[in-house]
Amino acid sequence: MFLAPLLLAAGISASSHDIKVQTVSYHQDTTALEGQLVSLKSKAKLPGVLLMPDWMGVTPQALAYAKRVSDWGYVVFVADLYGKDAQPKTSQDAGKLAGALKNNIPLLRERAAAALAELKKQAGVDTTRIATMGFCFGGEAALELARSGVDLKGVASIHGNLNTPLPQDSKNIKGKVLVLQGAEDPYATQAQALTFMDEMRQAGTDWQLVFYGGVVHAFTNPGAGNDPKQGVAYNAKADRRAFAVLKDFFQEAL
Repeated sequence: MFLAPLLLAAGISASSHDIKVQTVSYHQDTTALEGQLVSLKSKAKLPGVLLMPDWMGVTPQALAYAKRVSDWGYVVFVADLYGKDAQPKTSQDAGKLAGALKNNIPLLRERAAAALAELKKQAGVDTTRIATMGFCFGGEAALELARSGVDLKGVASIHGNLNTPLPQDSKNIKGKVLVLQGAEDPYATQAQALTFMDEMRQAGTDWQLVFYGGVVHAFTNPGAGNDPKQGVAYNAKADRRAFAVLKDFFQEAL
């Protein structure tokens, strides 16, 4: 019930609450990339959110996430971490592509930084208020971008990989940190979370970590199925709770 006043204050037409989606071509070095820019009609510049998708790349699900966040009054850019002509068609393809970037953190950070630079170029973005977020592999990418020391107001990882070969770089994080995890996630484990907590403490960051009980990996993705025994499963309650926390986090950070 508070959405309309917030949108009007930002110069957004709540009555014609249209979401616009644009394909944006850009480059990292010689690699051609293609992301998706999602925004509402606005008379004013809005905060920007850089969204790092899961290991399947720029998919309809990534776009669905972006639309949910854009609806709160942000310009959201879905980053392409692989390349315009390198989007995976199968999970096997995704594993190889994501694995290659996990083994080359400097390149992963450069791909993320290229997307951040492209978001900042967009006319409707307030470049003084930028955050990043990511799902699964994208959560790792978002955290690595923050660890690189770029100017971000916040970084959020949702059922993301928390491991890094460069934990000392967390001292470079400039914004607030939010991590949302399934307590029974076999891929982003509680052992990872404990190591991550120590990393955040040593870095002196402003951080939050929320566990959802009985929840496994990919809990915000309806395409993940409904059998937690598989280690990945959608959980509507955790999905709703996570996005409520995320919304509050962005309101504070941005």
